[in-house]
Amino acid sequence: MITCYLRYEVPLGKLAEFEAYGRMWIELVPRFGGIHHGYFLPSEGASDIALAMFSFPSLAAYEQYRKDSAEDPDVQKAIDFAKQTRCFIRYERSFFRPVFPREAAAGSA
Repeated sequence: MITCYLRYEVPLGKLAEFEAYGRMWIELVPRFGGIHHGYFLPSEGASDIALAMFSFPSLAAYEQYRKDSAEDPDVQKAIDFAKQTRCFIRYERSFFRPVFPREAAAGSA
């Protein structure tokens, strides 16, 4: 499993638009075989940082998602929404592999 971690910089006053954008992606990722773990919006501390995480079974599955989603009209709507609303300034993408308790790992074999 590989988990994609996204860190967004959200302009002040654009949190509602960003939340709407995030809700679009929460619905989209599972269409392509992924598991969306949600968006995490600022509550305390820095008010311009939001996070998102989603997982795919492998890096190859993630790469296939990137190819397939590029052709999806609903994905294009989400991208267009972000461009129109300017609901984030930039984002960083990182990939991680999870480490689970031994009991959980043994149960998934």
